[in-house]
Amino acid sequence: MGTSVQVTPVCGVYNENPLSYLVSIDDFNFLIDCGWNDLFDPSLLQPLSKIASTIDAVLLSYPDTLHLGALPYAMKQLGLSAPVYSTEPVYRLGLLTMYDQYLARKQVSEFDLFTLDDIDSAFQMVTRLTYSQNHHLSGKGDGIVIAPHVAGHLLGGTVWKITKDGEDVIYAVDLNHRKERHLNGTVLASFVRPAVLITDAYNALNNQPYRRGEKENEFGETIKKTLGAGGNVLLPVDTAGRVLELILILEQYWADKSLNYPIFFLTYVASSTIDYVKSFLEWMSDSIAKSFEQNRENPFHLKHVTLLINKTELDNAPDGPKVVIASMASLEVGFSHDIFVEWASDTKNLVLFTDRGQFATLARILQADPPPKAVKVIMSKRVPLVGEELIAYEEEQNRIKKEETLKAALIKEESKASHGADVNVSDPMVIDVSKAHSSPDVAAPHGGKYRDILTDGFVPSSTSVAPMFPFYENASEWDDFGEVINPDDYVIKDEDMDQAGMHVGGNADGKFDDGSASLILDAKPSKVVSNELTVQVKCSLIYMDFEGRSDGRSIKSILSHVAPLKLVLVHGSAEATEHLKQHCLKHVCPHVYAPHIEKTIDVTSDLCAYKVQLSERLMSNVLFKKLGDYEIAWVDAEVGKTENGMLSLLPCSKAAPTHRSVLVGDLKMADFKQFLASKGIQVEFAGGALRCGEYVTLRKIGDASQKGGASGPQQILIEGPLCEDYYKIRDYLCSQFFLL
Repeated sequence: MGTSVQVTPVCGVYNENPLSYLVSIDDFNFLIDCGWNDLFDPSLLQPLSKIASTIDAVLLSYPDTLHLGALPYAMKQLGLSAPVYSTEPVYRLGLLTMYDQYLARKQVSEFDLFTLDDIDSAFQMVTRLTYSQNHHLSGKGDGIVIAPHVAGHLLGGTVWKITKDGEDVIYAVDLNHRKERHLNGTVLASFVRPAVLITDAYNALNNQPYRRGEKENEFGETIKKTLGAGGNVLLPVDTAGRVLELILILEQYWADKSLNYPIFFLTYVASSTIDYVKSFLEWMSDSIAKSFEQNRENPFHLKHVTLLINKTELDNAPDGPKVVIASMASLEVGFSHDIFVEWASDTKNLVLFTDRGQFATLARILQADPPPKAVKVIMSKRVPLVGEELIAYEEEQNRIKKEETLKAALIKEESKASHGADVNVSDPMVIDVSKAHSSPDVAAPHGGKYRDILTDGFVPSSTSVAPMFPFYENASEWDDFGEVINPDDYVIKDEDMDQAGMHVGGNADGKFDDGSASLILDAKPSKVVSNELTVQVKCSLIYMDFEGRSDGRSIKSILSHVAPLKLVLVHGSAEATEHLKQHCLKHVCPHVYAPHIEKTIDVTSDLCAYKVQLSERLMSNVLFKKLGDYEIAWVDAEVGKTENGMLSLLPCSKAAPTHRSVLVGDLKMADFKQFLASKGIQVEFAGGALRCGEYVTLRKIGDASQKGGASGPQQILIEGPLCEDYYKIRDYLCSQFFLL
């Protein structure tokens, strides 16, 4: 049998709950994603608590709460201690996302599920990988290779490829195959016939046509119309995900239309987010990278968007129409929640949702059709203690301090009593009273050396450990240029630099955002005051899809192209999951699974894999040809066994039959078109074929017997009369392959 593969959903199947899945490959347990929602309900993590201690590695795919929000809590409370892997943007932006979540909640509640230190501790476990980097696991995971690939959707978003013994397990959720302003599309379509593909059904029923230019123009016109009528626009967004695409769209629209209305980006970590994003250009779209190389233009040097990190700055802004991009997208907490409560009662204002709110959140309720006319919300704020409450708090703190001091003194006395009889006179930090000089002003010799001891006015008891201040000579080496030093002592390690920049709200230089720092460093006694309000919803509510996910039609097309041997569907409503399952059973592969929470399915490949030894006699007669970074050869051999019983390939005992020539390689017609053009041949695409010169046409035809049309051998047909151009183009075509 092949490599053993088992999948167990921990959270996020047959619903839109956070994503978290256990994937076991030959008893090595991967936890892929560790999400939570904006409600931070601990009951969602009960399945995770049962298996957290058995996890060997954690893979994170996106820097939002739904994919990594539970990581600090799981590390602190559930016993999760495995190494974590992600891309650099997922690590950095995920860290800022969790900071923003914590700070938003700490302002309005006694939030205690995790702390800032817990967030830092969890993200210190992260190993950062680059796209297409093969990372070989060791120890229990020996033989397993993991690699992140481009997923689209969010900056640093990852399709995880896990390989063992030549079989691939692909985890690809929340994909976007379309190229956007700041992101390339996913590369999932480049994988063909993986053993197992795990993907989501979230958008399976959404088949809205995508017209980027029209949609972005409609987005800008909607905002402009509201501002022109004297209203304000609120865009509830995530901390550091899809908001980046929205900012670039608004920047471009404001520049094209020469608008002067202010745009504010308001989160606790807004300036840090943009500072980090400016340094992630190599993770963005090809167009951004090309623009930067040619013109040194960074699109995140914002000209029209102002960064804010507290609401006071917004309140002090000049009166008049404005656009506010604020976290959180769910409207449960954060600046967006407070601004919605203030603006909802004005008919001129607009709340523009750019993604479907999380289930059971205020944002999702407001997106109902028809929307509610009034909603009940909890308004909370932190206020300083005064009067009797402050006195009672100070008395309680003094009592706690006295108890801690008394406890420390008792521990110290017990330590003295237990160690007094074991005083070691040879210890330079201990005074030997029996040998101390009678004069307090004289440093007495002992053992040929002097000890500097402070004894003036102090006579230690025979059972106590007395303080002592020894002198140690500095035995540094010197040469003609001065003291000899070790350069390594003065090198700042990468880990230290990372920690310097991991302060809450810190920018790329490790400095605090003023608002975040004041919140953290404010040690004044305070309490949270809450009251329930009924908000009359008179403002406009509009939803426009800027989620950055592939629609149902595109998902089905990609799955047909990839044609996995086995398919596992997760994360989507029950209706969407069942719809995609039935489609894939008919058009993709016969083995489609949609497991329930904590139900393990075995998706081990039906293929048989064997390890064989290549004998020296066989290899001595093999001729290799270089193919890229590899060397390949055709081998004719017989299967035998070595003395220890291992399978071995041996030279044929009789003459091997001849074989047909094999062309090895993967020709991309677009690349071949450019190659022919460089050779001076007129070439163009016409009707799905490549027309070369006046008479010759090339067509690429897949094996029709395989589903998806891309999983088997492919043929390239050359059509045209036997002429000079025909033979020339045929030679050029053969030069693109390796002949075996």
